[in-house]
Amino acid sequence: MRSPFSAMKNRACMSRIRTQWIASSVSGETQTYSSNGQIYLSESCVKRLLEIAEGSEFLRLQVEGGGCSGFQYKFSLDTVVNSDDRVFEKSGARVVVDLDSLSFVKGAMVDFNQELIRSSFQIVNNPQAEQGCSCGSSFSVKL
Repeated sequence: MRSPFSAMKNRACMSRIRTQWIASSVSGETQTYSSNGQIYLSESCVKRLLEIAEGSEFLRLQVEGGGCSGFQYKFSLDTVVNSDDRVFEKSGARVVVDLDSLSFVKGAMVDFNQELIRSSFQIVNNPQAEQGCSCGSSFSVKL
């Protein structure tokens, strides 16, 4: 895996994409997730992924313990889909999330933000997060 960017500051007021998302498991079985079991990809996320992903690469989103709020987002480019992964695809861009991490980000949007001083993939509008720190990569979960 190679890390293209770190998660950055969350952006408020991101409109949700009202498209139904399909997630497919490794076995090729396809299932439709309700809004509680899916993630959304913004147009800027799709555009950037199509620019940087080579061959069969996709963006992997993981949630790990750490950061100043208890949990943190981790983004990396990967080529291996594991049996406990769910694949979310839009217009050829793929984001893969393992089931453990999905429970912390279900209903959220993956976005790509480009500013003068940095550019990064980030999670916005995460309904599972109670609060985040000012860096945007760390969050605490709703109990």
